[in-house]
Amino acid sequence: MEDGDDWIARDKLYHVLFCFFIAIVTSFVAERARYPFIRRRSIWVGSIVSLAAGAAKEVADELGYFRSAGASTKDAVADVFGTLTAALALSLYKSSFFHRSPDQSIQAKALQMV
Repeated sequence: MEDGDDWIARDKLYHVLFCFFIAIVTSFVAERARYPFIRRRSIWVGSIVSLAAGAAKEVADELGYFRSAGASTKDAVADVFGTLTAALALSLYKSSFFHRSPDQSIQAKALQMV
């Protein structure tokens, strides 16, 4: 099962990127939800969907739906890493763009006029 499963491999990069983009896209979709509860927790929603997709892939690997040696702990770690990276990126994005005080935009406009 874990034989030949290196930590640094193309497969791990695919797992990281897959979970990263699932979390990002799902979070942006959740931002536009009708319900404020979902909008406020969009990063959590994206992270949960991403981890569920990664877990489903590992279960499918173990059941033999894909050509692989079975489920891999290293693949699951790569999934978690991709999800955490996306959550961090989304948190930084929200903190810098959505929580800007009105004074900063006024100061920026004043500086542009000078």
